[in-house]
Formats: sequence, structure tokens, C-alpha cells
Amino acid sequence: MPLLPEALELHVVTPDRQIVREEAHEVQVPARGGYLGVLPGHAPLLSELQLGELSYRKGTVWRYLTIFRGFVEVLPDRVIVLAEAAERGEEIDLERAREAHQRAEERMKSQDPDLDWTRAQLSLQRALIRLQVAGKAGGTALAPGKLP
Repeated sequence: MPLLPEALELHVVTPDRQIVREEAHEVQVPARGGYLGVLPGHAPLLSELQLGELSYRKGTVWRYLTIFRGFVEVLPDRVIVLAEAAERGEEIDLERAREAHQRAEERMKSQDPDLDWTRAQLSLQRALIRLQVAGKAGGTALAPGKLP
């Protein structure tokens, strides 16, 4: 009987660049039906990704990324994420993220009858995910309802 791999090879790629290519011992992705946890030896699968936080553990250290839709392929020894857009938490400019959050909230409060509500909600969700990931990457996990 074959032994399970000790780690996963994690690849996160966007149309612009490769974000991550490293070993991981656990990966959590925002799959369409909810968050999916992957450990070495996981059964193969393919899933659509939604807007959310991708987290992965290498040893005892967790790292965090934003994922803005895409697909994930899981193999027993590899996780490949093809995302429309992604950012490492440490790459997020916290001030710009706060400003984007404020703009998105103001847009949602707008009385404009021509407001594209779907787009406004997506902007607000994206801003919140970016703030959450930036906070975790800085070593300060956010309590619900608290922004950095």
C-alpha cells in the first residue's frame, strides 16, 4: 500500500503572475459550497472557487491570501489554484483597503436607483476579505465585526 505524501505542493496562479509555489502541510480554500480543507493524500477533485480567504500551513506557520473566484484542482500531493485575482496578505496596502471598504459601504447606502447592487455587494465583500487577510498577515487576527 503506498504511503501518503507528507506535504502538498501548492500553486496559486492568476492571469498576471504566480502568487505561490511552495510546500504546504494543510490548505483551506473558499470552494463554491463552503470552505474545503485539504491534507496530503486527499482524494482528487476539481471545484469552483468563490470570493474568500485561502489559508495554508507550512509547519506551524499559517499564511493567508485573498482569492477572487477561480478553480482549484486537488491531487493527493498537489493543490493547484487558478484564480481570477489573488493577493498575499502582506502585499495588501491596509490604508487603500480601508478606503475601498469605506467607498463600498457608502455605495451600499446610496439611494441611486441605477446602482448595480450585485456589483456593490461584491465590492463590499472583496474589501472585507482584503481587510481580514491583511489583518491576519500582520499577526492580528480580526474578531468578528472588527476592522484593522
